[in-house]
Amino acid sequence: MVSLVPTIGSTISRLPFLPKPSIYFSFRALRTSKLPYRELTPTPSPLSSSSAVHSMSNSDSPKPIAENPSNLSDNLVILGIETSCDDTAAAVVRSNGEILSQVVSSQADLLARYGGVAPKMAEEAHAQVIDKVVQEALDKANVKELDLSAVAVTIGPGLSLCLRVGVQKARKIAGSFNLPMVGVHHMEAHALVARLTEQELQFPFMALLISGGHNLLILARDLGQYVQLGTTIDDAIGEAYDKTAKWLGLDLRRSGGPAVEELAREGDAESVKFSVPMKQHKDCNFSYAGLKTQVRLAIESRNVSTEIPISSASSEDRSSRADIAASFQRVAVLHLEERCERAVEWALKIEPSIKYLVVSGGVASNQYVRARLNQVVKKKGLELVCPPPSLCTDNGVMIAWTGIEHFRVGRFDPPPPADEAEDNILDLRPRWPLGEEYAEGKSEARSLKTARIHPSLTSMIQASLQQQS
Repeated sequence: MVSLVPTIGSTISRLPFLPKPSIYFSFRALRTSKLPYRELTPTPSPLSSSSAVHSMSNSDSPKPIAENPSNLSDNLVILGIETSCDDTAAAVVRSNGEILSQVVSSQADLLARYGGVAPKMAEEAHAQVIDKVVQEALDKANVKELDLSAVAVTIGPGLSLCLRVGVQKARKIAGSFNLPMVGVHHMEAHALVARLTEQELQFPFMALLISGGHNLLILARDLGQYVQLGTTIDDAIGEAYDKTAKWLGLDLRRSGGPAVEELAREGDAESVKFSVPMKQHKDCNFSYAGLKTQVRLAIESRNVSTEIPISSASSEDRSSRADIAASFQRVAVLHLEERCERAVEWALKIEPSIKYLVVSGGVASNQYVRARLNQVVKKKGLELVCPPPSLCTDNGVMIAWTGIEHFRVGRFDPPPPADEAEDNILDLRPRWPLGEEYAEGKSEARSLKTARIHPSLTSMIQASLQQQS
C-alpha cells in the first residue's frame, strides 16, 4: 500500500488497495468555471495505519511536487473542518487572507456535565452538528461546494473518535464535488494562523502552542520544517486550568481557563507557596501533573467544599478559592516563562534572524499569560504575536488557512472516490509529533517521567500546605 502524495501532513489514506492515481492541481476561483487538471506523477511512500505515530519533521518535508503554484492560486477558496476535541468548527477562507465565514459549535454543556471531555459523548455531539456547522459556514460565505478549491481537515493530533467525524465529512464533500483534500496537523495550524493575521510574520519564527492537550515550543524554520524545542511530558497547562476550575467549583461552561483567570483577580497570588515544576531540569519541556496534585492538596487542606459552586460559597470560602486560583495561575505561567526564555536562547543559536514569538492555542486567550510572556520576549529583543482570541481556541479558520499554505506549494491529495464506503479505514493521527526534537531538549524528566510528584512526597507537600493555612 502506498501513500497518495509524499507530504508531511496531507495524506489521508484509505483502503482497499487502489491503483496509483495521478495528482492534480486544481485552481478553482470563486464563481468561475473549473480549469482542467494538470497531471503529475507522485513518488510513492509507505502508507501508515491509523494507529501509527507520525512526526512532521524536516526529513518528512518534501519539495513541492511541481513548481510553486502560488502565482496561479491567488483566488483559492478553501473549506476548513476541525473536530479534534470538543468543538465542531468549520470556516471558509480565501487565499488573500479574507475570512468568508467562521462557525463553531461548542460542547460547553457537556464539559460542565462531565467535568471535562468525554470522548464518546464528544463524538456523538460532533456527529449531531457537523452537517449543520459545515452548511452554515458555506451559507455565511455565500459559496457552494462547487466554488471551493479544496477541503482541509484536521487529521491529528486529537481524539480519534472525534477526528473521524470531521474526516468522514470532509471526504464526503471532496468526493461528491471532485475536490482535492489537505490533511492538517492541529498544532501546526495553531502556529500558522498567526501568518493570516500578521502579514509581516515570515519564517523563521518561534511558537509557543498552549492548549488543553498540548504544550509545545517550536522553531518554525519554513512551512513543514519545525524543530521541537520543548513539549508536554504529562499534562498540559490547559488541562491544569480545567481541573483547577472543576475542583474550585467554577462554572465550566466557559471552560476552565477563563473561569480561573477571573477568580484569580480577587486572590493573593503569593498566599499559597506552590512549587514551580521541573526547576531542576534545564530544558524546555513542560509538566503540570505535579502542580495539579499541589492544587488538590491545597484545596483539601483549606477544607474547600468542591460540591458547593462558587456562586453559593461564603465570602470567606470564596476568598480562599480565589487565593488558590491566583497562586496556581502565577506558578503555572511562571513555568511557561522559564521554558520560553530558555527556548528563545536555543532558537537564536539556530536561527539568529528570529524576530517573533507566536503564542497560540486556547490558553493564549488568557490576558495574564499574554502579559507575562510579553515581558519575556521584550527582554530577549523579540516581538510577541498573538492571534485574536477567536482564532486562538480551536476553529476552522486555522485549518482552512493551513490548507491554503500547503496547497500553494502542491501538498494535497486528489479527490477521494465519490462512492467511497463509510467503513473505509482512515488515516487518523491521534498522536502526531510536530517537528524533529532538538538534541538539547531531550531530558531525563521526559524519558523517565520523573517530573511527576512521587506518591512518597505527597504527605510532605500536604504537611507544608497545612502549616501555611
